[in-house]
Amino acid sequence: MFNPERPPEIAAQRWLNSDKKRTLKAEKGKVVVVAIWQLLCPGSQKFGLPQAMRLRSAFEEDEVAVFGLHMPFEKFAEQTPDKVEAFLNENGITIPVALDKPDGENLPETMKAYELQGTPALLIFDRQGRLRRHYLGAVDDVRLGAEVMALLIEDKDSPREMSVALERKLAAALVDPEAHHHHEHGEACGCGHDHSHDHDHAHEHGHHHHHGHDHGHDHEHGHDHGPAHGEPGHVHGPGCKH
Repeated sequence: MFNPERPPEIAAQRWLNSDKKRTLKAEKGKVVVVAIWQLLCPGSQKFGLPQAMRLRSAFEEDEVAVFGLHMPFEKFAEQTPDKVEAFLNENGITIPVALDKPDGENLPETMKAYELQGTPALLIFDRQGRLRRHYLGAVDDVRLGAEVMALLIEDKDSPREMSVALERKLAAALVDPEAHHHHEHGEACGCGHDHSHDHDHAHEHGHHHHHGHDHGHDHEHGHDHGPAHGEPGHVHGPGCKH
């Protein structure tokens, strides 16, 4: 079972925009944000990657590490490493980008290890290397900035009680963007997720959460996949209907 207290490493076949292999272990002590995208996902191009670049420019690199993870799960011939590299160069994307490692089947290794469901997505890790957020779909800049700042307040050896207190403060202060948009998956969803898969993980923070959004405070909600392809909030998943 996936354990956000001890998340797996990024399984990269190659890193772009970096002269060395990057690891989550080496980045401990920083807040780490990983923007997950794929070349054929309009939402990744319009929102995910530009937001990652804005985040990179807003925080010092010795405090916040920002990576990209290219996670192709379809049409592999159209999303080769050379094409990804050309896209990054043409669009001025300079953050280090990992190319998820193929497993010889349909889904790449990091996608399976983290039980990721589509793109764009965000993973946010605290200074201790724990996965604190997994967002599926577009995230508001203000919310993302507030959550990164909250995690920066914690030290790499902060007691668990401080993490719990900060999560409660965030939960009280930030409006849950999906609190009033409960969505039941059905045949018309079209996002291609495996809806029978259980994303419910409990970890040692003493919190209960649904994987896919908040690893910090109690809430249960579904995902609204109503927006059109490439619009804010649209999630591109395996089998997504274009």
